Amino acid sequence: MSSLSPLAPGVHFLPGAVNSLVLEDGRGGALLVDTGLDDGHARKLLRGIAELGLTPTGILNTHSHADHHGGNAFILKKFPELKVFAPPLEDAIITHPILEPIGLFGARPPKVLQSKFLLAPPSPARLAPEPGLTRIGGVSLELIEVAGHASLMYAVRVGGVLYAADALFGPEALAKHPLVFCQDSALQKEAAARLGELEGVAVTLPGHGDPTGDLPGLVAANLSALERVTDAVRAAVRAGEAGVDDLLARVCDALGVQMTNAGAVVLNRAVVSAHLTELLERGEVGLRVVGNRLVFFPEA
Repeated sequence: MSSLSPLAPGVHFLPGAVNSLVLEDGRGGALLVDTGLDDGHARKLLRGIAELGLTPTGILNTHSHADHHGGNAFILKKFPELKVFAPPLEDAIITHPILEPIGLFGARPPKVLQSKFLLAPPSPARLAPEPGLTRIGGVSLELIEVAGHASLMYAVRVGGVLYAADALFGPEALAKHPLVFCQDSALQKEAAARLGELEGVAVTLPGHGDPTGDLPGLVAANLSALERVTDAVRAAVRAGEAGVDDLLARVCDALGVQMTNAGAVVLNRAVVSAHLTELLERGEVGLRVVGNRLVFFPEA
């Protein structure tokens, strides 16, 4: 019996804090979609496909966050001939992962921001094919652009199975992390809504959470969570002009979030910044420099 769970004939996943998708090529090979946070996850993934008599034919990373490509290096040590594919921009970060914490911190990050959660080992990623029907590692699949959570991200569809990556989160993940991570909150909402319009999806696997047959319900839960954050950021600005860090503290208080480490602060700071940009573009808030500080204020 394999440690992988079946989703459809030839389609499996490794459950975990981050899910990995396994797509059979029908000839004893398998494309690995997202490899998890670290060597431990990657080891389980290789064990799972071996239990099914499969050998990896390639790696597809849906985006560049460390918990989705942190297992690449371990797998490439075992199978150095494998090619790693990723969307544009994301391929550069997977190849040069220091770009991730640099982007969050705004400069060379201190050691506390170089943990495995923010800085994965490098792996030589190349551009994945453009969105649409394609073949990777001998497997036919559909790539769907779902930017928002990351600068660019792909969901993967095979028949009636949709791997939404982090365009959609499971209910438990949404409850655990009220500040749903995104780099562009407007695009994240648009991506979730577009996935909800897909027809013929029998089962949806989020990047974090259990598979579900209720795609519309999952989309609705994610859109509600994202709007809740937008509402909290809007309310924080209306409470009085402030910089991002003060607004972050107000939002955390409103949503019951308690940050205890530097990584959580820079990640959640990015979330608040994303929603501020959305509100700026809507004309609901403005920004200006006051006393050498960049502050946001409510527009009349």
